Amino acid sequence: MRERVEQILAEIRPNLQMDGGDVELVDITPDGVVKVKLTGACGGCPMSMLTLKMAIEKRLKDALPEVKAVEQVF
Repeated sequence: MRERVEQILAEIRPNLQMDGGDVELVDITPDGVVKVKLTGACGGCPMSMLTLKMAIEKRLKDALPEVKAVEQVF
């Protein structure tokens, strides 16, 4: 599952990088929670939670039904 999550993050990454940000995979829990770290401009952006839930989490859940949630770690 980790490889599939990394593939999807690689598809999302160029959009984040256009705005000076990035995302890195930190962990995937056994119960399907993907933990990511938003870096660069995304790390301190007031819209980061929207990006996390509406872009990253939605895309991962659509592609991988075993993903239950995406959480940001700092």
